[in-house]
Amino acid sequence: MRTSPLLRLALTAGACVALALPAAARQTPPRGGQAPAGAKPAAPPTPIFGEQIEVRVVNLEVVVTDKSGHRVPDLAPSDFRLRVDGKTLPIEYFSEVRGGQAIAATPGAAAQQAVRGLPDLAPGSPVGTSYLVFVDDFFSIEARRNEVLRSLKDDLAKLGPEDRMAIVAFDGRRLSMLSSWSSSQRDLARAIDKEMGNPAFGLNRQAELRSYDSSGELRRSIGIAPTGRGAFMTRLSIEEIAYAEQLGQQVERVVSGAVSALHGFASPPGRKVMLLLAGGWPFSPAEYVVNDLNRPILGRDVPRGEDLLKPLVETANRIGYTLYPVDVPGLETVAADASADAPRTPMQSFGLREQEHEGSLQFIADRTGGKALLNSLRIAALDHVEADTRSYYWLGFTPTWQGNDKRHKIEVDVLRPGLKARARDSFLDRSRKSEISMMVESAMLFGNPTGSAGMAVQVGQPMKTRRGEMAVTVKLAIPADAITTVPLNGRYAAQLELRVAAVGDRGGRSDIPVIPLQLSFKEPPASGKYVPYETRLLLRREPHHLTFAVFDTLSNKIIIAEADVKP
Repeated sequence: MRTSPLLRLALTAGACVALALPAAARQTPPRGGQAPAGAKPAAPPTPIFGEQIEVRVVNLEVVVTDKSGHRVPDLAPSDFRLRVDGKTLPIEYFSEVRGGQAIAATPGAAAQQAVRGLPDLAPGSPVGTSYLVFVDDFFSIEARRNEVLRSLKDDLAKLGPEDRMAIVAFDGRRLSMLSSWSSSQRDLARAIDKEMGNPAFGLNRQAELRSYDSSGELRRSIGIAPTGRGAFMTRLSIEEIAYAEQLGQQVERVVSGAVSALHGFASPPGRKVMLLLAGGWPFSPAEYVVNDLNRPILGRDVPRGEDLLKPLVETANRIGYTLYPVDVPGLETVAADASADAPRTPMQSFGLREQEHEGSLQFIADRTGGKALLNSLRIAALDHVEADTRSYYWLGFTPTWQGNDKRHKIEVDVLRPGLKARARDSFLDRSRKSEISMMVESAMLFGNPTGSAGMAVQVGQPMKTRRGEMAVTVKLAIPADAITTVPLNGRYAAQLELRVAAVGDRGGRSDIPVIPLQLSFKEPPASGKYVPYETRLLLRREPHHLTFAVFDTLSNKIIIAEADVKP
């Protein structure tokens, strides 16, 4: 993740001693100790971030169609060619799912074995689908979002007896779990109704765009913005860079929310599908800002969609989710309102910004084997996805895992003439370090699960340091119940990791540093006691929302706390 130029965060060495806090401190409810709004899940209860994802087998859901787009049944492993990084690999596991039913193995099919990560598909048994619905409240306009949600609610009857759905929403700061995995249409409808009553912040994004466009028109009118030949310059201006960076950070933030949702719901049964209700993510922030097809931008001042969306694609491919991004805005007009409906200059291209939104959704779908539900397809999205996920082939292979964070390209071809295969295009050999970081950062967005031990946080008075920065002293109270100790040299030792995330009032987001905490005790701290830790943060002088996570490396327990800081 890139460090925002609008936000700087630095940690100094902190003090951590094995002491029990006084009773008053122990009773202080941490801000992060409460579950997100709406987190009253059906069984199974909450996402389990403390469980590291173990993927041994790479599963590929392969859709095969003929020239007319019709599904092709009754293929065998010998009809497929699987290549990884250009090298042909044997298909170790093979099943066909047709109309939601597992089909008896055909001659030549590989024998199924009990392998972790391999779906258990008994011939003739129904194969359920786990639908994870991610609602982007940060970019979406409330009225457009609710149109899609009402359609989703109307189509809940499409869920089969073996299907289940979970629903989460992200507002740019916090992931709210509206429903854990449930097959109850009544409970899911209630969760959707609740989300339709929640605010969305897409109008804020529109206001930012209008402000940028208006200031650009003003600069051009007084001769300080590109006009004529200057409009063909291939580098962004200072103003363009600032807004493009802001857009990139915002897309990055929502992508982090979607990644966290995937990680929190990583291991449901059956086929794993995410309906990604996206409110309009520009694929290339630079080209979105310029909004001129005749002005090629050659510089790399801000990241493009491949970099911004890669964490989402790689996470989905890693844990076996097929993504179906839903175009919440639908077909957009050139102007957002009548006041903005001014004649366009010859250098502007009709619908270029809409193409940027659709480009992001198409990229996500293509890389994960799904389909982008654009424009009118956003209505009845569940109906379209249900139809697309009922018949497919399930291919599996076991790569040589090395944990080196390397991406591997996957190609699946059908050897029969005239047939076409659609599947995800890669998998990531993620290291344990990266997996743990993702697990903890996902928990930081979801917050502590209901009933877990909380961590109190106390933030001191911010002190001005140098120009544009402030220093803040932070004290944490780490619950002893979240610490695992082991005997070491006549004492008891614990190994923790502290992570701190800061989101600025203007949208900037810091990198998340990892601070090792090595604790030593004469005796293990008693249950119900707390271990205090103090550190100092250097922040940009603006309001911030801080999230702290303490990770126990022995037990995989994660404790979260939050605080707000104002200059």
